[in-house]
Amino acid sequence: MPPRTTDRRREYAAWLSDPSFATAEIVAATGYGAVVLDIEHGAFDLADLERFIPFLRRLDLDVLAKVLGPERGPIQQALDFGATAVVVPHVESAAHAAEVCSYGKFPPLGDRSFAGGRTAGYGGFDDDWIARQDRETRVYPMIEDAGAIEEIGKILDLPVVDGVFVGPSDLSMRRARGAYTRSEADFADLAAIADAARTAGKPWVLPAWSAAEKAFALAHGADQLVLTMQHGALLAGFGAAVAETDALAGRS
Repeated sequence: MPPRTTDRRREYAAWLSDPSFATAEIVAATGYGAVVLDIEHGAFDLADLERFIPFLRRLDLDVLAKVLGPERGPIQQALDFGATAVVVPHVESAAHAAEVCSYGKFPPLGDRSFAGGRTAGYGGFDDDWIARQDRETRVYPMIEDAGAIEEIGKILDLPVVDGVFVGPSDLSMRRARGAYTRSEADFADLAAIADAARTAGKPWVLPAWSAAEKAFALAHGADQLVLTMQHGALLAGFGAAVAETDALAGRS
């Protein structure tokens, strides 16, 4: 199996779509140890991230920033603000991964630029600091493109790649299956990713909304499971209160 967290709390991640401090506190209080910030599709700007990421870190949450795109700026900004991992969407191939994931690692390993801000204590740096940053901040390309899954082994072999993060919905569409339905073919793709991660000795992360996905991720050694989405949790909670009251009132 690929290396898997021994911290049960860190294994469970919540998907956040906006910088709600109250939501973050509830997530931490209910036993989650990690969050995925959906910067790509969510309501985050740079000022939000500059304040929110340090707050999440002070809650002792592992912060996976799904950045705006496979570009230098968004990757470096998330790491400079203090994210513990960057999730890079729309990686098309091993060659593309080699280029864009290098922005998360300092030379000579990669091509990240030094900022001298929060992560460096607003001062200088030395070779030990560079090595620690490269070791402790993770770069996860998303596997959501047909070309990426076809070259999954080569992607995981890259020294600038620390593991992979699966995007099942986009992967299904880009594999010409249409909407993601958790079909046999969908799970075959997930199994191929899990097998490649095990072979490479690197972690993989799965958004696991359903019980079937959670069971699959646990059985196949996923390092982290994203258990629920912020808005989905709100929908479920508000809907459950209405359903409970309708039942008490005898309404169908």
